[in-house]
Amino acid sequence: MSNIFAVILAAGQGTRMKSKLYKVLHPVCGKPMVQHVVDHIQTLDVNRIVTVVGHGAETVQQQLGDKSEYVLQIEQLGTAHAVQQAEAILDNEEGTTLVVCGDTPLIRPETMKALFEHHQTKNAKATILTAIAEDPTGYGRILRGSNGQVEQIVEQKDASAEQQLVKEINTGTYCFDNKLLFETLKLVKNDNAQGEYYLPDVIEILQKQGEIVEAYVTDDFEETLGVNDRVALSQAETLMRARINEKHMRNGVTIIHPESTYISADAVIGCDTVIQPGSMIEGSTIIGEDCIIGPNTQITDSRIGDRTTIHSSVVHESAIAENTAIGPFAHIRPLSDIGSHVKIGNFVEVKKSKLDNDTKVSHLSYIGDAEIGSNVNIGCGSITVNYDGQNKYKTIIEDDVFVGCNSNLVAPVKIGKGSFIAAGSTITKEVPEDALAIARARQENKPNYVSKLKSK
Repeated sequence: MSNIFAVILAAGQGTRMKSKLYKVLHPVCGKPMVQHVVDHIQTLDVNRIVTVVGHGAETVQQQLGDKSEYVLQIEQLGTAHAVQQAEAILDNEEGTTLVVCGDTPLIRPETMKALFEHHQTKNAKATILTAIAEDPTGYGRILRGSNGQVEQIVEQKDASAEQQLVKEINTGTYCFDNKLLFETLKLVKNDNAQGEYYLPDVIEILQKQGEIVEAYVTDDFEETLGVNDRVALSQAETLMRARINEKHMRNGVTIIHPESTYISADAVIGCDTVIQPGSMIEGSTIIGEDCIIGPNTQITDSRIGDRTTIHSSVVHESAIAENTAIGPFAHIRPLSDIGSHVKIGNFVEVKKSKLDNDTKVSHLSYIGDAEIGSNVNIGCGSITVNYDGQNKYKTIIEDDVFVGCNSNLVAPVKIGKGSFIAAGSTITKEVPEDALAIARARQENKPNYVSKLKSK
């Protein structure tokens, strides 16, 4: 395959989105649309990617980073004008250039590759990715001659009544001979209903010059969906979610109710894991084999070991080892590191803490800024008191410690190995190894006191 280049059109304002967020940065299955496009293009082993930016240029560049080069389209004068901005970077390059819109996140890498191969096999100077639409309203129509060759693309607003009956539509994705593309862009005029420079006009110019112009028809119209408003965004989300879930199911993951399960495009899930209804697996989460996730669980940018269960809980930016049980109704906050055979139970919150193997925090506890050893038992209602109103402090609990119910461990504090904290204690000093710590007021009973109160 010859040199491959890509131009991504991402300069439009997207006013129909009615959003403060730049259009191509709206997420689909947790990833901005333009990021999907770039990631798909990168699988083709392209030489250079150029993204045409305009409105929100800085935020797009922050999102894509060094995965692309950038050119700025200051005035929005149409798609041909947008591609022309890449001339300074690609003008002298020999090869094939893919032009794709940044708001088409559903186009598969396999389709892009098939488009390239068709383009090269036919020795074409331009190849259009087309699709058959039952309702082609709003799309440019592909007009073919009697020999079946592409002659022209006519936009909806410029199409005659007869032309509007054509169901083969332009998806807005093309392959071009790179040098010829930029030569031909100089010939495009804006004498149309919109007063814009249309990229599809390049096709008609090349055809009239006797160049080979081809069309590759994808058999999946849905993957060509361009997202211009919130309705289309929802449609794209639904389609991609179904695609992602199907991929995982075919790879050996059980998804009990795919329609209520949300999995990000970058998530990795091991074989024989079961995803229960209402679960959201977001970001770059990695889940091992034989896990049970859900129901009603949210996991974001976390790593989950084999055979771990996370039931009706929230896990963010944390690591949980194998054979561990989380929940129900637990909250694992960022930078937590939870070992194997650990139990985190009902209404337990863990934040920026390390819990070693075989430790149990079974219910109604808060563990924050703590380092907890192995085989530790944290009793019901116990907390690490990590914040004094200005600063956070660390609690260290060594191996084999038993913390009784409703204990307050006031950081900074260290609880020595094998020690025992009596229920209801407030610990403010270090507890030595194998010691019993009791820190609570002596009980005093006042007989008949309640009767005296009631008589007043």
